[in-house]
Amino acid sequence: MNKAAVISALYAICQRELIKFWHQRGRLLSALVRPSLWLLVFAAGFQNVFGVSIIPPYETYIEYQVYVVPGLLGMVLLFNGMQSSLSLVYDREMGLMRLLLTAPLPRWFILLCKLLAGTVLSVLQAYAFLLLCILFQIDLPVTGLLLAFIPMFLTGMMLGSLGLLLSVYVKQLENFAGTMNFVIFPMFFLSSALYPLWKLEESGATFVHWLATIDPLTHGIEFIRFAIYGQLNFISMCVVLSCTLIFFAMAVYGYNPQQGMMKRKGR
Repeated sequence: MNKAAVISALYAICQRELIKFWHQRGRLLSALVRPSLWLLVFAAGFQNVFGVSIIPPYETYIEYQVYVVPGLLGMVLLFNGMQSSLSLVYDREMGLMRLLLTAPLPRWFILLCKLLAGTVLSVLQAYAFLLLCILFQIDLPVTGLLLAFIPMFLTGMMLGSLGLLLSVYVKQLENFAGTMNFVIFPMFFLSSALYPLWKLEESGATFVHWLATIDPLTHGIEFIRFAIYGQLNFISMCVVLSCTLIFFAMAVYGYNPQQGMMKRKGR
């Protein structure tokens, strides 16, 4: 591949996504309101209603807020990854995706540029939420917020790759809402975003604990959570990287008109 063409394609796709995001300011608002509700309202409800039998034995509401921040960062990355996929379905219905994929560059590279552009938006929204947490006076280590950049970026790549894979199998824009509900909510509520895995195991929910351990979002959140406190969760990092490669490879195969789902659908 020509180096100038590679840089030009990456720049053009990223610029298109940023401009589109700028004209859809409601996306940023929804990306901030959703986790903020969990941070301010649901965290208080969980702590006061359920107590230490369900929620981790934190003494104060503030301590529990600090615990759920990495999980809510995972929520921001998850929802934006799915929304990026929604734009792919829309582009495909309007014919824009076909024009994009006919560019004189490898198909996998075009999809990778699209994935990188979506991930950049995800990370920007995650840091916007972290600024909101600082305004709420939630005590988080500043150096940890910088160290969390790479885990958030890699987790965003993993979730974006999953969304890219889902966009292969969604035929119409109207069907995507149901697909999101069957992916987003199970992934989020089975993850360690709101409670630690050891609490599930201790309460006897063995099957749910097993589902949580194989949930890719759990490992993405733990990867971020450890990084915020200056530690490396090697297992979670390996799971995130492996899932990213698998999801992306399957998406590239699916978008191949000679081999994947595009051939079966006659697209």
